[in-house]
Amino acid sequence: MTCPDEADLRRTLVEQYRRVTDLRLNELASGNVSVRYGDGMLISCTGADETITPEQVVLVRPDGSHEGRHRPSSEWQMHWAVYRDHADANAVVHTHSDHVVAMSCIGPLPGFHYLVGLFGGSDVPCVPYYTYGSAELAETASRALTRRSACLLGSHGMLSRGRDLAEAVMLAQRLEIMCRQYLLARQLGDPYLLSPAEWQAFADKARAEHYGTRA
Repeated sequence: MTCPDEADLRRTLVEQYRRVTDLRLNELASGNVSVRYGDGMLISCTGADETITPEQVVLVRPDGSHEGRHRPSSEWQMHWAVYRDHADANAVVHTHSDHVVAMSCIGPLPGFHYLVGLFGGSDVPCVPYYTYGSAELAETASRALTRRSACLLGSHGMLSRGRDLAEAVMLAQRLEIMCRQYLLARQLGDPYLLSPAEWQAFADKARAEHYGTRA
């Protein structure tokens, strides 16, 4: 398969980074975005914000070395662990959006709504807190994505993986919406959680109709 043009991927990454900012999933210099490129990856530089340019996107090699005068995001290890462990992941998005962060300080997002199932199961897991940019955070986050397309990072934020950047961004947006709705429901009482039978019925129907996926 022909490797996508690097210049095109850099432009796409910048567009999607700015989209994440426009959606208010990240503010100031929080969060980061990457895309698989050959046997390495392209990732937003450290300190990136909505003014990011294609020249500030950093090429990181499998050994962790990088090219250019800009340094990769401090979370590059977390992105790389996902690409290393999940062959179907071509893009990774990390955000600190408001309701996601609030939820990450509580624990996993339970199966209160059938759309939680779009992340691959009956909940969205939350990994324990580890220092940002650490190998421990990278390894635990990647493991959490083994059967999920997104996870919460304890007292930190979230991580999503997709077949491309547009999908990974959509999942980040979806998770922010679901966390907001769960926290709203909690203000009214204890939300109803779907039963195993109801989750199975959802999974069967979603699989048959390709619900929540693109052709």
